[in-house]
Amino acid sequence: MLSNRIVPLIVAVALFMENMDSTVIATSLPAIAKDIGANPLELKLAITSYVLSLAVFLPVCGWTADRFGARTVFRGAIMVFMLGSIGCALSGTLTEFVIARMVEGMGGAMMTPVARLILVRSVDRRELVVAMIWVTIPALAGPMIGPPIGGFITTFMSWHWIFFINIPMGIAGIVLATIYIEDVRAEQPDPFDARGAALAGLGIAGLVFGGSLLGLNLVPIGITISLITVGAIATVAYVLHARRTTTPILDLTLLKLPSVHAAVVGGLIYRGGISAMPFLLPLLLQLGFGFSAFESGLITIVNVVGALGMKLMIPIVLQRFGFRMALTANALMSSVFVGACATFTPDTPLVWMLAILGVGGFFRSLQYTSLNTIAYADLDNKLLSRATSLVAVAQQLSIALGVAIGAGAVDLTMLYHGHAEIVAADFQPAWIVIALISSVSALLFWNMPPNIGAEVSRRAPS
Repeated sequence: MLSNRIVPLIVAVALFMENMDSTVIATSLPAIAKDIGANPLELKLAITSYVLSLAVFLPVCGWTADRFGARTVFRGAIMVFMLGSIGCALSGTLTEFVIARMVEGMGGAMMTPVARLILVRSVDRRELVVAMIWVTIPALAGPMIGPPIGGFITTFMSWHWIFFINIPMGIAGIVLATIYIEDVRAEQPDPFDARGAALAGLGIAGLVFGGSLLGLNLVPIGITISLITVGAIATVAYVLHARRTTTPILDLTLLKLPSVHAAVVGGLIYRGGISAMPFLLPLLLQLGFGFSAFESGLITIVNVVGALGMKLMIPIVLQRFGFRMALTANALMSSVFVGACATFTPDTPLVWMLAILGVGGFFRSLQYTSLNTIAYADLDNKLLSRATSLVAVAQQLSIALGVAIGAGAVDLTMLYHGHAEIVAADFQPAWIVIALISSVSALLFWNMPPNIGAEVSRRAPS
């Protein structure tokens, strides 16, 4: 078996590509919107279309890895993601851009979850926290260099070129996976739940895509409501189906485990607020404050600097306080710093903005790593694939929810103020809303068992 450091560094390629892609796009949204003739807020459709494609294909990622082998699926997913990136670079209209983003989503649906599955299968549980850190440190290089590089290219060249950044990383990922990663697969994979996959995909697609259309006026409101209704009905139908199926494509019985429940439900609430931040911040800096894409990228990079500062302290914090206290306290602390962004105005000193973003990134880093780790704390190896699919779906749904809530809050504020164009004041209520939503997750984390994940955190049970 490969060492606990080599495997995380290899699978981090997937996280690097996805994080780089998302942060580059967030920084360049205004320029892309102007070039393809769309409203900047309409481009939340391009973001949620990616998440939509992810959500539709995520339910089958665990079963696919068991059936065809984790390495095979991982390499194929990288290739599809690269194809979508090229399509984004060549897009000239909103429709073309959305379609290319959906292709990227198909690749991302398999790429990142399967990479995480490879990781948790390759390391001892007591080393899982450290392994997750080794994964996320290289992956954080994506958001670190994404904003300034994306801003520089958008400001001084053309936004089309930002998507070609994924190509050399993708090639490196395929080569390294071929050399170093074993093609592990289940000896007896579960039968494929075709009906469950169809119902889950339809339900998630209807809810996410319908929600993303609210307030955009791209289609009649009746169609939007119909999509949401169909998604809700399909979701209920899937829940009923899963109860009667021995091997459902998304195993909801895993939610009975406190660790999985915390990662899925608590993570959904927390990310449902926090996930709006990467979407709102570049828009505020560029449209509200008049910064260039490059200047905006240099400021948003502070988030990642703060996150890197926490990485060395995570094992110490979890061992000293445990998952319950760490998740509860950080849900509140990180929410406070997100809400503090409401103090940002065109006259706000730069040092204040940098302090809020840097310290906030410090606390969010601990929360993300803890949530990613605790999901696998109490699972048998045979349940890892099922948990990977369930956790991945919840994470991506929460991102779509966060973007929809953040953009919706800005839309409503503009309507209330009677503004035809976005100004800085239109963002202030959105920061408060998403901060309140993420803080609610602290109630769920506090109700977890005190010794949850004690083996993984290396904390002796009391």
